[in-house]
Amino acid sequence: MTGKKYIISTLIAAVIFISAGAVLRLAFLSRDKSKQQIRVGFVYDSDDVTPYTANFIKAQKAAEKKLGSDAQIFVRTNIRENDAEEAIGQLIAEGCDIIFTTAYGYGETAKRIAALHPETQFCQAACGNANDEPFCENYHTFMGEIYQGRYISGAVAGMKLNEMIERGEITAGEARLGYVAAFPNAQVISGYTAFLLGARSVCPTAVMEVCYTNTWSNYAVEKKCALRLIDDGCVVISQHSDTTGPAVACEEVLSKKNVCHVGYNQSMTDIAPTSSLISCRINWEPYIVGACEAMLQGRRIEQAVSGNVHGNDIGAGFEQGWVEMLNLNELIAAEGTKEKTDELIEAFKDGTAEVFKGDYTGTDPSDPTRTIDLSSGYIENENSSAPTFSYVLNDVITVVEI
Repeated sequence: MTGKKYIISTLIAAVIFISAGAVLRLAFLSRDKSKQQIRVGFVYDSDDVTPYTANFIKAQKAAEKKLGSDAQIFVRTNIRENDAEEAIGQLIAEGCDIIFTTAYGYGETAKRIAALHPETQFCQAACGNANDEPFCENYHTFMGEIYQGRYISGAVAGMKLNEMIERGEITAGEARLGYVAAFPNAQVISGYTAFLLGARSVCPTAVMEVCYTNTWSNYAVEKKCALRLIDDGCVVISQHSDTTGPAVACEEVLSKKNVCHVGYNQSMTDIAPTSSLISCRINWEPYIVGACEAMLQGRRIEQAVSGNVHGNDIGAGFEQGWVEMLNLNELIAAEGTKEKTDELIEAFKDGTAEVFKGDYTGTDPSDPTRTIDLSSGYIENENSSAPTFSYVLNDVITVVEI
């Protein structure tokens, strides 16, 4: 063989070798990543006694039913934030392919552990840190756009205020709402702002007092806050807290004062049948079931779940069934409330509803130098499933101590 022919033959052989290697690599990268069965872990800060966790457990049960033998479920309940690392570690040891961490306070721990275990997918609820640096490909966040339900709840409350005014039970200047709030963070502030703006969309004189409990779940403190607000003249009480304390407070004072309640996370009509107007909740089922199915199919979660995707974060509202209204009490709700509720749900579904907009200014309670003017509007959940609106509206919202 001449030198020239040898060189040509060597080059051809090299090309074939490289091409074969490329084909093998491509086959490896594109091979079927689907699974016949997955192991799914859940970490809860409580159990089904509290409505917040009960809603996640409903979604867990829905996943179990839909996936059947395709999924094995592993659960850790009543896990404090300081114990989250141990609980997550146990689920990793159980071989979980995907782990759902459901309390806001787990976020930093879950993300840190996710970076150490790239073979496992971590899905953190109600936390907005998925796209923050350091970015972790297998760490995801998700949350329903609950401001929508809060706004509709507020409209229901506002219609009740109008009815009270028309009946002479209160004056327009006494259209006062009360709100039992857990903490002064964006998740809570966004919710109670949407609630007030919903009320003012039908009752323009409505104002609101907010009382912080500084805890997510404490029956006695929540009830005490509600009673304080009622004593101040608030005639409709709502809440972003996790017990029935505020609803019970409203029901107990009815013999002396006409007070109504608007709930969160669960229907309150069994607890407060003569004062509960309506409730709203996040439905976690679409995400949790969808994420599990994504694992079985070998797909990226954000490509498999329907919602508003922001990198490794996803959220949705009424349009995807992630937010729900619960049990409108038509026995005590103002006339036309159901029709108004249906109208607003459709407005959110078709994207025509506007919430954070109007002749309002607000101040950040953690930094009084930060202010906002809502005349041009503010789009909540524009870049994150977790709420970001964190301004207390001037003149129409007052924060009071317990």
